Amino acid sequence: MPTVLTPPEIRHRPEAEEPREHDGGNGRRPPIDKKTGGNGEGDNWNARPQGSRGPRERLRSARVGLFVAVAGDAMFFVAIVSAFFVQRSTGHFDAYNHYINEWLPITLPSVLWINTAFLLLSSVTAEIAREGMFREHDALEEWIGLGKPISKRAGLWLTATLVLGALFLTGQFIAWQQLAMQHVYASNNPSSHYFYLITVAHAVHLAIGIGALVTAMVILKKGRSLLTRQIWVDCSVWYWHAMGLLWIFLFALLEFGQ
Repeated sequence: MPTVLTPPEIRHRPEAEEPREHDGGNGRRPPIDKKTGGNGEGDNWNARPQGSRGPRERLRSARVGLFVAVAGDAMFFVAIVSAFFVQRSTGHFDAYNHYINEWLPITLPSVLWINTAFLLLSSVTAEIAREGMFREHDALEEWIGLGKPISKRAGLWLTATLVLGALFLTGQFIAWQQLAMQHVYASNNPSSHYFYLITVAHAVHLAIGIGALVTAMVILKKGRSLLTRQIWVDCSVWYWHAMGLLWIFLFALLEFGQ
């Protein structure tokens, strides 16, 4: 887990020099957590006002919410994949007592390999953006208001991610067109039906990821809170990674599982 700016440890000083509990970060040395991982180790959270939530708690809560959403998506695709295997192995006996299996594997368009490369590369650019948001020195400058160096760089990498994601979706549309030109439609055969179902469902979920990245880019530009910008980039990128891993599994299923 990444480095998150956290409240500093309060040293023992005379009562007159005790810092204010509700300091918003103005007029004090910005907090820096020299540990990575964001799991709360080494922080003096006992000094916080009771009931308050620090940066790590907010980041952790956002990630838990993201995990729940991704788990729901995963269950949806598990149901589709389960039906895929059931349908593939299901047949019937005709009037002559011959066992008939209507499943006819289709040849996948080669453009899907290129699309997969685009999506893998987009995960690399997205991860560079995410890691850059937690780079300690630059985050310190941004925290105290000396411009937005990490937000600007993250915005550039997220732009590259969006371009690659758009290329992936464009490639998926080309694949559907190529199959249509060969008169392979969803209604032709159970295998073609599941191909369209799986690829379209994944494309919809990836489009949601594109929406999340666009929102993160807007917040990078307009958001005043560094922590808010970090959380949006972090969660949108993890969602993007999840959709990338999901596609690798689905593509392998379609390519080798028919």
